[in-house]
Amino acid sequence: MTAGNDFNDVIPPEPELFSALLVPHRSLSRKGFAVLMAVISVLNFTAGMIFLFKGAWPVLAFFLLDILAIYWAFRINFRDAKATEEISITTSELRVRKTDYRGAATEWVFNPLWVRLDQTVHAEYGIERLCLVSRGRSLAIAQFLGPDEKSSFASALTNALQAAKRGPVYNPLT
Repeated sequence: MTAGNDFNDVIPPEPELFSALLVPHRSLSRKGFAVLMAVISVLNFTAGMIFLFKGAWPVLAFFLLDILAIYWAFRINFRDAKATEEISITTSELRVRKTDYRGAATEWVFNPLWVRLDQTVHAEYGIERLCLVSRGRSLAIAQFLGPDEKSSFASALTNALQAAKRGPVYNPLT
């Protein structure tokens, strides 16, 4: 087989109708975290020293444990911020790739003709949950988005699914 017989040169790649990379929102930067921990440490240590001088020495240990617990909670929060979700739609497939904080990726591929977007809506808060449903199976997506973000994302994803169901557009001028 020669290079001239390669089918990959003849078949153009499918255009993406929709592509989104979802990442958890974190409002506190690393520098902000360092400043916050410094302030908490100084305040707790100062309060602990006051109790120590009044004779209540065990209280100092609890203040130090408080600092460690807050530090540990923020470290878990920063670790979980490494998770991502990639969603892309072409006319022939819907691809969802979820990567957890460790870097382990799981990927699902659906036929967009058989997929519908299911929404769980709360009367006060808006959209609580988005799921892709295909052939009786459901996959929760966009779990770390807020209700307003989920609403915007759901409308864009629904439009892309409808475009995929309409099929490819033939334009002889391009």
